[in-house]
Amino acid sequence: MQQYFIDTTLTLQQVETITDPRIVHHVVKVMRMRPEAQFELVDATHQPYLAVLQAVAADQKQLQVQITKRLQRQTELPVSVTLACGLPKREKTEWIVQKATEMGASKIVFFGGERSVVRWDTNKAAKKLARLQLIAQEAGEQSHRNVWPTVTFVSNITAVTALSASVKLFAYEESGKQGENRVLKTALNQLNAEDELLCVFGPEGGISENETAILRTHDFQATGLGPRILRTETAPLYFLSCVSYAAELIYS
Repeated sequence: MQQYFIDTTLTLQQVETITDPRIVHHVVKVMRMRPEAQFELVDATHQPYLAVLQAVAADQKQLQVQITKRLQRQTELPVSVTLACGLPKREKTEWIVQKATEMGASKIVFFGGERSVVRWDTNKAAKKLARLQLIAQEAGEQSHRNVWPTVTFVSNITAVTALSASVKLFAYEESGKQGENRVLKTALNQLNAEDELLCVFGPEGGISENETAILRTHDFQATGLGPRILRTETAPLYFLSCVSYAAELIYS
């Protein structure tokens, strides 16, 4: 069943008028819904509801729906996960945002790594982030999440170290090559509900020695992600898979 996020607060039996062009277009033009069709709405409080389409305006610019059921579900990870990713090339940012949203990330932060080939200036960052935030929203709807992650940009690794978290890690391929597997395993085994995890991933060229030193100075622990070398867009998803398995197994 299709889901949409809206920015108002809903109540049972309420009749709501939807004017968001993105939602109206998708309901009318893409899904071709007719009156009595059902879909889900997640309101501003992150509460999902079942809605029934009552009418489409003659100009097809607004919908009238009735809220018929409050849905009881929990699709969010029991722990908060922030991914800090060195800027990768081209479309890889979109791939990371879309898939990380589907897998439960709470926040996605891109940063200008010393080995990043791509560089964002202030104007470019604003335009890119608007696009990425929309991708996160639509991926959150597709995966039936109750909230979609924020997507932000910071200039360098020093700014990343200022991010708040109770568990701070960075994926380091040298640790993986040496067979290190205890740091991630220990962190996942010691997870508590409501923990905030932050993990840093380098761009295509990896995290530099200077960046590694800065992270260690700010209490980030280096962790391997298995014996294989993962691409910059694969590593965050591998990490999220591990967190999802550990957290949802522990707290289910």
